[in-house]
Amino acid sequence: MSLDSGWRRLPVGRAAGNTSVLVSIDLCLPQMSSNGAKRAPTTATQRLKQDYLRIKKDPVPYICAEPLPSNILEWHYVVRGPEMTPYEGGYYHGKLIFPREFPFKPPSIYMITPNGRFKCNTRLCLSITDFHPDTWNPAWSVSTILTGLLSFMVEKGPTLGSIETSDFTKRQLAAQSLVFNLKDKVFCELFPEVVEEIKQKQRAQDELSSRPQALPLPDVVPDGETHHGQNGLPLLNGHAPGAGPHLAGLQQANRHHGLLGGALANLFVIVGFAAFAYTVKYVLRSIAQE
Repeated sequence: MSLDSGWRRLPVGRAAGNTSVLVSIDLCLPQMSSNGAKRAPTTATQRLKQDYLRIKKDPVPYICAEPLPSNILEWHYVVRGPEMTPYEGGYYHGKLIFPREFPFKPPSIYMITPNGRFKCNTRLCLSITDFHPDTWNPAWSVSTILTGLLSFMVEKGPTLGSIETSDFTKRQLAAQSLVFNLKDKVFCELFPEVVEEIKQKQRAQDELSSRPQALPLPDVVPDGETHHGQNGLPLLNGHAPGAGPHLAGLQQANRHHGLLGGALANLFVIVGFAAFAYTVKYVLRSIAQE
């Protein structure tokens, strides 16, 4: 809703005897369009405009918000999933519906993007929403509301409108949120910068997935021992069976090296045993001669 400023000339009459004098005064009065007057009263409009300027000057971490151009009482927001949370990498679109009595009455909050924490398109029961008008503080701004929403989102406390899912499910929904939001017309119209950010991330993911995966360097282990690779397949001397002629040749060389080492060890044992037997025989013969 917009306010159009204009000049209005108001006549003021004054009687002096039989003479009537008309005096005109120029007043600069803001004129509100008839459509805007039906949508929101001046108090709510002015307050939301102030909050909009404040949120642009001092953005809320991980959140951006925009009102509908046609209705300042309906705001849309996007939460970027914070790092070190199951929501990391996700984009979560929702909306705030403000009453005509704002800021004296709280708004209602909805989440649109599937997220694993809140039900979609359902009023959320928070202390900053219209579920609890008794705890609402008129001094709270849009920034305060969005900060409280994010704080509750990363927690696990239950409330009306919340759901319980595993962290694995939340991470899956975070990855799926990119494609989901791009299908939303309102999202794309209000947040073109976020849309471009999502598309860049999708291109980076596509390039990464199209690159050939580098094979890990083989690790040589003692002959005969069995290790398991990342795919769970058994490794012989650090390599998967049937890994190619080069790896087969390396396996053969390692096997020969193991056999040679074993033969030398056996030879040393035999020589040592023979030396020990000769020494014992020599000692016994010396005792018998005495």
